[in-house]
Amino acid sequence: MSENCPCCSGLQYSLCCGRYLSGDLLPPTAEALMRSRYTAYSRHDADYLIATWHSTHRSPQLRQALSESFPHTQWLGLRIIACEDGEKENEAWVTFFARYRENGRSAAVHERSRFVREDQRWYYIDGTAPQVGRNDRCPCGSDKKYKKCCGQ
Repeated sequence: MSENCPCCSGLQYSLCCGRYLSGDLLPPTAEALMRSRYTAYSRHDADYLIATWHSTHRSPQLRQALSESFPHTQWLGLRIIACEDGEKENEAWVTFFARYRENGRSAAVHERSRFVREDQRWYYIDGTAPQVGRNDRCPCGSDKKYKKCCGQ
């Protein structure tokens, strides 16, 4: 039996993101690409991350930056908050909350990521940090107010 997928889908890795990281299949949706990119971060797969970054947003230092971050970062969990179609036909947005530990300190990424589909393949473009009010529910999924949870 295969291990659970790091993307927190509840599926086995071989039936989830493993199919995409191996190159057997392309992620059919922006959400599937988001989950597979999270898994690639957790598995230290720089090649997959670079291949799924849109070519207009790849920097020459990207591989080095990824490789330097991998040994110090442990990814702890992913929560997909929303998936939305973009204003353009081949554009989509995925809002997520990902927890990680870096150099022994807990942290999180809360992002609304933009994806574009070209030639039937999804790519990550960029993202923005959504604004969370102190009295809003925490995006981590705890059901606590942000100020009493991750906003402390």
